[in-house]
Amino acid sequence: MTSERTGPTQPAVQVKWAEAVAEHDYSAAEAYLSLKLSANGVAKSLQRLRKAQLTTRRANDILRAAGLTAAPLDDPGVMKDLIKAITGEPLSPVLVLSGKKGADIADGFHRVSLAYRLDPYSVIPLKVG
Repeated sequence: MTSERTGPTQPAVQVKWAEAVAEHDYSAAEAYLSLKLSANGVAKSLQRLRKAQLTTRRANDILRAAGLTAAPLDDPGVMKDLIKAITGEPLSPVLVLSGKKGADIADGFHRVSLAYRLDPYSVIPLKVG
């Protein structure tokens, strides 16, 4: 799966996306969510994310829904993912929780930021729980 571009030019670096969420990303989501939710809320959220079907959304829409600004390209996490993209290593799809007050990126903020910085309209695979 590769990023799709809607404009006339392609970014210099093309992000390749893995076909499935890496198992360690669920652990990362659990660690993040444990700072925001009760243990029961974390368990329910992870269950929803694991059951969710893979879909796609544009980078700019994910960030807007979460109320976030993309991290800059020189952010260490973004740089790590940029190196993976340059070497052709596929990046894991993103995990997003959606609720009444908007969305929250449970795992993948740096991947979304990288995609956004390369092309704000790039299409990102994700699970929405």
